[in-house]
Amino acid sequence: MQTLSNSYQFIGGCQNNREGGKRTKIFLDTASSKEIKEILQWGVISGVTTNQKIFSVEKGCNFKDRVLEILSLVDGPVSIELTNTSGSDEDLVDEASKYSRWDPKKIVIKVPMFGDGRGLRIVNRLKKKGIKTNMTCLITPNQLFLAVLAGATYVSIFFNRVRDAGLDAVKTVRDSTRIISDCGSSAELIVGSIRKPDDVYEIATASPHVITIPYKILMQMPFHQKTEDTIKEFDQAWQEFKKCEVQK
Repeated sequence: MQTLSNSYQFIGGCQNNREGGKRTKIFLDTASSKEIKEILQWGVISGVTTNQKIFSVEKGCNFKDRVLEILSLVDGPVSIELTNTSGSDEDLVDEASKYSRWDPKKIVIKVPMFGDGRGLRIVNRLKKKGIKTNMTCLITPNQLFLAVLAGATYVSIFFNRVRDAGLDAVKTVRDSTRIISDCGSSAELIVGSIRKPDDVYEIATASPHVITIPYKILMQMPFHQKTEDTIKEFDQAWQEFKKCEVQK
């Protein structure tokens, strides 16, 4: 395993920041109850994130019913995104309040970082109402800085979209974690927009609070051909041993 700086160590499979004591968690990026049920058995996820694109592939289901099903399965935060983005502030606050009532302890409302600052107004209003928020679609540390100050519970950096914008994605994650710490905020950094398993490794070394991973990517992470070859080699060696074993 690659050696990290002396301020970090790996404990229980997660990176532990000795200064903050927080460990990197995994959320599953899906709205599929089937996928959630399967991955829950691994014992590695702490929450679920969804958005409109994720729900668009869930054909033939009712939105509220599916969210309630996910809430019944997951013992952790479940992020659902505002959809009435062309509405007024009141419309968005009302939509957020409706979703939050489904489970105030678990529901987290995803609020986009609108370019006109409207998202910051919504986050601030929802904070005052005691509604948890996840400010999403963040690309720059400046956007994250504002989201943290506005009172977002979670702040979501889109890793590969940061790269698409020509920025250093790993540095952006690392700097964002530092900004949250320096603000004395309890906000947690979620890093999404994962396109391949190697992205997860890169992000984990930058110490976010949460990495949200699609089912397709998470399913690839346990596999390595050399591991498969090694298991096969050990199994063959055991069969050879059994042929010559002294029986009692």
